Amino acid sequence: MTAPQLKPGTSWSETYARCVQAAPEAFSADRLLNLVRGEWRPVGTPGEHTTPLDGTPIPGPPRVGIEEAHAAVAFAIDQHTAWGRLPLDERKARVAAAVEGLAEQRDLLALLLVWEIGKPWRLACADVDRALDGVRWYLDNIDRQLAGRGPLPGPVSNIASWNYPMSVQVHAELVQLLAGNAVVAKTPSQGGFHCLTLAHAVMQRAGLPVTLLSGEGSKIADALIRADGLGALAFVGGRANGRKAATALADLNRRHFLEQEGLNTWGIWQYSDWPALAAHLRKGFEYAKQRCTAYPRYVVQRSLFPAFLETYIGVLRGLRFGHPLAVTAPDDPLPDLDFGPVIHAAKAAELRRHFADAVAARAVPLHVGDLSTGTFLPGQSHDAYLAPAAVLDPPASWALHHSEPFGPLDSIVLVDTEAELLAAMNAGNGSLVASLATDDHGFAERVAPDLLAFKVGINKPRSRGDREEVFGGLGASWKGAFVGGDLLVRAVTYSADGADEKLFGNFPSYSLYPPR
Repeated sequence: MTAPQLKPGTSWSETYARCVQAAPEAFSADRLLNLVRGEWRPVGTPGEHTTPLDGTPIPGPPRVGIEEAHAAVAFAIDQHTAWGRLPLDERKARVAAAVEGLAEQRDLLALLLVWEIGKPWRLACADVDRALDGVRWYLDNIDRQLAGRGPLPGPVSNIASWNYPMSVQVHAELVQLLAGNAVVAKTPSQGGFHCLTLAHAVMQRAGLPVTLLSGEGSKIADALIRADGLGALAFVGGRANGRKAATALADLNRRHFLEQEGLNTWGIWQYSDWPALAAHLRKGFEYAKQRCTAYPRYVVQRSLFPAFLETYIGVLRGLRFGHPLAVTAPDDPLPDLDFGPVIHAAKAAELRRHFADAVAARAVPLHVGDLSTGTFLPGQSHDAYLAPAAVLDPPASWALHHSEPFGPLDSIVLVDTEAELLAAMNAGNGSLVASLATDDHGFAERVAPDLLAFKVGINKPRSRGDREEVFGGLGASWKGAFVGGDLLVRAVTYSADGADEKLFGNFPSYSLYPPR
């Protein structure tokens, strides 16, 4: 049998050389630059970094200190005033030019996502395409969306997670720019900074007022969150950092939308369509469940457990994972995997410890995957890879009983009553999505309103959504204005007549929910 090999033309050295050729102003031979004070500058200290694919060293984010961060934000504030005065048609033309420039770099942006954050090729391409298609929808609708509205008093500061650099972060920035706001963005520390550097090089060439910098959040947060003159904070990340950001904003009365993690659950009650559920379960493992709308917890009616278990284990045994760029022959297409590595080796080790801790606390080890069933290159590091695993009935004391694992580690909880099902599905104190699998529509109508999830699917999963679909979270999973569709534009604009308005969202003094 022929050993797998790296697809020709996709090595890291070749990928980085393509970046240097495509955007020499942003990539030097041995380091990334920061886009601050209107130019790409060799400021900041590059840290050590390795790709999760095989442990290859790659240039790390060039971290700046607080003084440079404050200077970058001050420059962005000056840019904001001039940008907001431009006619909308001019802003649309420049954003459209950026979208087309990004489309020209689509394959390179996707390949960077493969190397940096371990996305399989199909999913990496989808991340880029969703960003561009989504912004095109806003270009078609922005005239209507901005009627009677104007930009914020200052730029939007973006602090985002590493898992969706294009379809979440770049997409949001381009809409913020369309609405008349300058943009400040921090690169995630764990990955995505090469992709974001290339994307922002294209955006700057199109004449957009963008700032992109790297730094340790604890050291530069004051500039990115509290600096005088900022108009809003857009945050995507974990609850601990989200709480810190919300606390820092508490006395500023500043626009914000903080998307935080939540334990998304799938309840199964009086259900029989197991082939349909199997298809949903399979798709749910895409990108190793490293997304905010993944479902890592299944709450199952006890009498249905045998049928659920047969379906679930069948799905696990059919999952395809491994090195996203490994092929058998040079002319083979890149593999169509469900997932590659998790974000880094330390995360894989952490998830293994969580599994062992659950079992030590008397959870049932329902499934333990084997890395030998994956596809890897000869001699490559497997440190960041984790085969799918699951535990049954983890104890309430388990570290992941109330929070998401962000990896292919599931937990199943058995229940006997509707009350138990609701309690188990709401264990995370608020989530972004939840789903019910049931043949009893009366049950679904009765239970769904009591689930602490922003979106609830009946016999289907829910997702962040694109274009006109709104997005938010209930409970501790979201702070501030909801986004998506028209709500994203409303979140980054003010009423032109200065009238007070109540945005949809979760705020200290109220919560207001749109149809969803």
